[in-house]
Amino acid sequence: MEEQNLHDHKQERWIIVILAFMQFAHILDFVIMMPLGPFFMQEFKINSLQFGILVSVYTFSAGIFGLLGAFYLDRYDRKFAAIFVFSGFTFGTIFCAFAPDYNTLLVARAVAGGFGGIIGAVVLAIIGDIIPFFRRGKATGAVMSAFSIASVIGIPIGMILAENFGWHAPFLALGILSLAFIPLSYKILPTMRLHLEGIDSTKPAWNSISIVLSRKNSYLVFLFLTCLMFGGFTIIPFLTPYMVGNVGLQMNELKYIYLFGGLFTFFSMNIIGKLSDRFGKQKIFTFVAILSWAPVLFVTNMTTTPLALTLTVTTIFMVLVSGRIVPAFAIITSTVEPQLRGSFMSITSSVQQLASGLASFLAGTIIYEVGNHTLVNYNIVGYIAVIASMISVFLVWKLKTAH
Repeated sequence: MEEQNLHDHKQERWIIVILAFMQFAHILDFVIMMPLGPFFMQEFKINSLQFGILVSVYTFSAGIFGLLGAFYLDRYDRKFAAIFVFSGFTFGTIFCAFAPDYNTLLVARAVAGGFGGIIGAVVLAIIGDIIPFFRRGKATGAVMSAFSIASVIGIPIGMILAENFGWHAPFLALGILSLAFIPLSYKILPTMRLHLEGIDSTKPAWNSISIVLSRKNSYLVFLFLTCLMFGGFTIIPFLTPYMVGNVGLQMNELKYIYLFGGLFTFFSMNIIGKLSDRFGKQKIFTFVAILSWAPVLFVTNMTTTPLALTLTVTTIFMVLVSGRIVPAFAIITSTVEPQLRGSFMSITSSVQQLASGLASFLAGTIIYEVGNHTLVNYNIVGYIAVIASMISVFLVWKLKTAH
C-alpha cells in the first residue's frame, strides 16, 4: 500500500503547495539565467560559448549530485531529504548573489545546481508515493506549473531587480525567500517513511541502483528523457539573446516573453495534466509534442519581427514545449515501484540535468555571434530539437509503467 493512504485530500493539497514552491525556487534559479544572458555577456565580456557554459555548469553539477543522491534518497525519510537538499540549494543561491566575477559565479552555479537538481528528484518521488496513478497527471501538472509561476512572477520581478540593482539582486531576493521558507516546509511536510519498509538496511546502497540499472525499461526512460531535454534546451538558453540580437527586441521588453508565456502555461500545464489522466498520458504527450514542432522551427528562424507577433509565437512555443513535460514525468514516475522510486528518480534527474547541460553546451558550440550581437546558426539547433522530439514520440510508447 502506497503512502497516499495516510493523507486526506486537504493535507495532500498543502503538500502539493510545498512541493510546487520547491520546484518554483529551483526552476526560477535556473531559468532566470536565460533572460539575464545579455546582462552577463555585456558585464563579463563573454561570448555565447562562455554563456552556454555558465548555463550548463548548473545542469552538469545537478547531474553529478543526482547520481550521488541515487545511493541514499530511498534510505531516508522523504521529508528530511527534501528539507536537506532545499537548504543546500538556498545556500548556493545566496552564494551566487555575492559572486564578484565570472569564475566565482561558475562555482556558485555549480553548488546551487548540485542541490537544485536533487530537489526535482525528491519532489517527483514524493508525488509518486502519495498520489495514486489515476490522479498523478493532475498533481504533476500542478507542481510543474511552478515553471509558469516562475515565468509570470519570478522572471519579470527578477529582471526589474536586475535592471535597477544589477544581476546580483534576483539571486539575493530568491535566496532570502527560500531561507524564510525552510521552517514552513518543516512544519507542513509530513513524515514519509513508508517506502523504507521495502528496503533492507543491511544491504549496500548500491543494491537498489543495481536493480534499476538491470532493467531494459530504465534505459528506455533515460533515452526518452535525453531526447525530451534536447527538444527544448538546445533552444531555450539562447532564446533571449536571439530575440535581442536577431529579432529586434529591447532589453526591457524581454520580460514580456516570460510574462505572457508563463501566464498561458500556468493554465495549459494544468489542463494538459487533467487531459493526460482522462485520455492517456502517452496519447497526450504525442499530441502536444507533434504540435510543438511548428513553433520550434518558427522561433529559431525568426528575423526582425513586431513585438506583438514575437510574443504570440514565443508564448505558443512555451505552452507546447513545456506542455510535453507534464505527461512525460507522470509516465516516468510510474515506471518503477515505490521502494526504488527515490533512487530511480534521482538517476533520471541526473540524466535530465546532464542532457540539459549537454544540449546547452552543444548549442553553444553551434551558435556564434557576429557584429551587433547577432546570433548565427540558431536555426540549426531548431532542427536538432525537432529531430530529438520526434524520437521521444517514438520512445514514449515503448515505456512500461508499474504504477
